[in-house]
Amino acid sequence: MPPTWIDTHCHLDAPEFAPDVDAVRAQARAAGVQHLVIPAVQVAHADAVRQLAHRHGDSYALGIHPLYTPQAADDDVEKLAQWLEQHHADPHLVAIGEIGLDFFVPGLDGERQMRFYRQQLQLARRFDLPVILHVRRSADALLKGLRELPVQGGIAHAFNGSLQQAQAFIALGFKLGFGGALSYERALQLRRLATELPIEALVLETDAPDMPPHWIYRTAAERSAGQPQGRNAPAELPRIAQVLADLRGMPLEDLARQTHANALHALPRLRGRA
Repeated sequence: MPPTWIDTHCHLDAPEFAPDVDAVRAQARAAGVQHLVIPAVQVAHADAVRQLAHRHGDSYALGIHPLYTPQAADDDVEKLAQWLEQHHADPHLVAIGEIGLDFFVPGLDGERQMRFYRQQLQLARRFDLPVILHVRRSADALLKGLRELPVQGGIAHAFNGSLQQAQAFIALGFKLGFGGALSYERALQLRRLATELPIEALVLETDAPDMPPHWIYRTAAERSAGQPQGRNAPAELPRIAQVLADLRGMPLEDLARQTHANALHALPRLRGRA
């Protein structure tokens, strides 16, 4: 029997999927991706991710992404709290996310990001849910917040920090998400992390439609020559998993079994459903 997979981070509600979202989900299932976690990026997306998760038997998370803090209203965290109050008993709701900090994109207000991040950590504590973290040049600041406002753990999505930062997240009960970036031979530090960290600390994700693996990515020159940029999709997860299995020198079936268990540990509400 072929291995089955959990995509722990897929933006199935993204506009890129609007024309054919059901077909995208069916293709993923046919490829062995049995379960998706669909994180929201703003309060306005809450109902969309909830409905998608229910329609396809998947899971969702509710949160305000750091890149969406400029357009977020000051009372959006309170609106998010109201959503959580209303849907906390929903077994499809598995985390607070996607939340975090982004110190890579220029022009973002760091203090505003931090305020939204800490307020949402407080929601995770209030509703006893894990968090799905956006980590981009922000690992130390995120860790500081987690030490001051401890939560039950979760996933550090698209992790690309240092070994020491990785170990710090693991010590706080987090799994680390790896996806299409592993497929690039030049991603030496990331590949080293993926092989040196304990296998019990890793989960798999696509971040679809973003974070395309190398077989989908098109350079600017290729795009200007008329080649369309490929759209990442959850059906790519098994091929991404094969890259990780090859890097670690382990059977694909063993990787599937271990990362499945890791995802259930990171997001306990997946148990019995994924």
